[in-house]
Amino acid sequence: MPIEFPPQNGVRFIKNIMIPMSEGTKLAMDMHIPDSADWQKNPLPVILEYIPYRKDDVHPYTGYHNRFAENGFIGARLDCRGTGSSEGTNVDEYEVREQQDCYEAIEWIAKQPWSTGKIAMFGASYGGFTAVQLAALAPPHLTTIVPMVFTDDRYTDDCHYRGGVFRCYYDTAFYGSMMVGMNAMPPYPEYSGDRWAEIWEQHLRDNAPYTLTWLKHQLDGEYWRPGSLTGRFDKVKCSAFLIGAWRDGYPNPPMRTFRNIKSPKKVLIGPWNHSRPNIAIPGPQIDYLHEVMKWCAYWLKGEKNGVMDEPPITYYMQTYDRPDADRHDTTGYWRAEYDAPVEGAQLMKLFLREDGRLDGAAPKGKGQKDVYEYRPTVGITGGLWSGGIPFGLPTDQRTDEAYSVNFTSEPLAEPMEIQGQPVARIHVSSTAPVMAFVVRLTDVAPDGTSALICNGILNGTRRKSMTSPEPMKPGEVYELQIDLDDTAWRFPAGHRIRVSVCSADYPNHWPTPYKGVNTLYRDAARPSSITLPVIPLSSAEEPRNAAVKFAHTPTPTPVFSGPPDVVPWEIVTDLLNDRSGLRLDFTFKARAGKSMEVTTQNKFESWASNRDPSDVVVTGKHLRKIARLDGVTTVDTCCTIRSTETAFHVTVDLEIEVNGLPHFQKRWVESFKRELM
Repeated sequence: MPIEFPPQNGVRFIKNIMIPMSEGTKLAMDMHIPDSADWQKNPLPVILEYIPYRKDDVHPYTGYHNRFAENGFIGARLDCRGTGSSEGTNVDEYEVREQQDCYEAIEWIAKQPWSTGKIAMFGASYGGFTAVQLAALAPPHLTTIVPMVFTDDRYTDDCHYRGGVFRCYYDTAFYGSMMVGMNAMPPYPEYSGDRWAEIWEQHLRDNAPYTLTWLKHQLDGEYWRPGSLTGRFDKVKCSAFLIGAWRDGYPNPPMRTFRNIKSPKKVLIGPWNHSRPNIAIPGPQIDYLHEVMKWCAYWLKGEKNGVMDEPPITYYMQTYDRPDADRHDTTGYWRAEYDAPVEGAQLMKLFLREDGRLDGAAPKGKGQKDVYEYRPTVGITGGLWSGGIPFGLPTDQRTDEAYSVNFTSEPLAEPMEIQGQPVARIHVSSTAPVMAFVVRLTDVAPDGTSALICNGILNGTRRKSMTSPEPMKPGEVYELQIDLDDTAWRFPAGHRIRVSVCSADYPNHWPTPYKGVNTLYRDAARPSSITLPVIPLSSAEEPRNAAVKFAHTPTPTPVFSGPPDVVPWEIVTDLLNDRSGLRLDFTFKARAGKSMEVTTQNKFESWASNRDPSDVVVTGKHLRKIARLDGVTTVDTCCTIRSTETAFHVTVDLEIEVNGLPHFQKRWVESFKRELM
């Protein structure tokens, strides 16, 4: 039976409503509701979040679900099958059955006497993914979605692969190994009742590491499609308020989704990383929940609040700041538009020229080229792929540019703004059968500091297809199109535009395995260029932009606050063995109740060799501890991936202790052939 907590400040909390699925499994849901004596007969619209991250680890009467209730909605959170307090088995993310579960849950909620039948799906990251996935399934009572920092394509724009290259640190070190431990943590007996032991034992017995499944699918294909919106945008019938971030790991999907869906829509993109806009860095932070509830009030309650009269596109136009890793804010302004691309937009093609020049004059002559040696550890100043790490902004790019081929424009006579995806077309050859190519776009200040705007990567073996790769033939010249990430950027007058080409983006992407010498061609017959999406200049004072008003929520805390004797993020150089390493070490603590604390410690180490590009190892360790008055449970996981020229070798270890004594242990060991990766 659900547990009703005593009301607080006009909100009532209902714990563990068990929703039956068609095949017998029950999923656990919590609700924050506006308090009333007859709440069960007082129907209200529901804002639902559907994620696997253990709702019971969050203190009641906190967070956005509570705020939804304070504003006349029911804020609900549902544990996915096989996670938290829900029954069943969880062996991968975004399974078809998982999506069907949510479809059934939405329709079940719609029939309850406390529901008006109007339901929104809301969430960031995993919750954003599930929102767009359910929108494509179109359950009758799903009225609107508000996905944040999400993807529309799980192969091209997710944490596993990019441009046909395996992502390096994140899958192994953070998310992949984190979920092994999270899915093995026990539910709480006071909430699960007489099925507590059965649910935990089922989770321990049947759940599996996601990483093994991802490495089985190194090519795009049917496995990635059910969780992707790409190819079925027309299936979305409900309205959508899309929220994204330029420094997020998913900068491309918000605008792409906005352009492709035909239902009523709105998009908001800030300068943030992969976090909620009220706490994200770099700022400015905003009270995004005010915007979310304004949208939901219109679509779920029918309030005529003018939200649909506003420009449907709002994004933050970034500009140059000193590229410090602990930068807290981004200089720029909010820009509002009715169309994308904006009226007056044009494409500016800049050619990679001799003597490192970048300009609009097409090259002439023959034989112009640059030759560079593949260095697998280039990329260390590019920051960390943003998908949950609380820091990781890029720094001055000159360290990586020393091992790249660089092309720089003359100083700009006046400011220039771009919005969209820059596209590079380069002619290249390699002595290796597998080689990646990376293009970086930077803003170079008058003092020479180079700030990363965005980049793109493509595995040369995927030049024709992400489903059917072909080896590169040594010496053969290929034309590659490399799409850089979506961005909005204002180049100040006096600054220069730089394009850099190299073949690595470590530690964000796993190095390709073969030594190689690469050639970039840039003559009349084989020009190499970048095309920038230039838009008309604007300013914060223009009426349409000045009308964009957000309640700001400044957080003066540092980007990351940890113990003074712990270095949270470091790049290490092994001089004797010519290797570069990455180390991460950070800890989170959260109160799950008056007498419960959940601690998560994340440690990661990776090494890549410049002498042998195939010699890469990544190890992620996650320790999760639940401290309660009745005892302490620790869940310790370690995931290691090491590579050779031909394979990835994976070991995953899981150990659980209860009150200091061994309780459960399991291991997985598997090797995967490298598929031209």
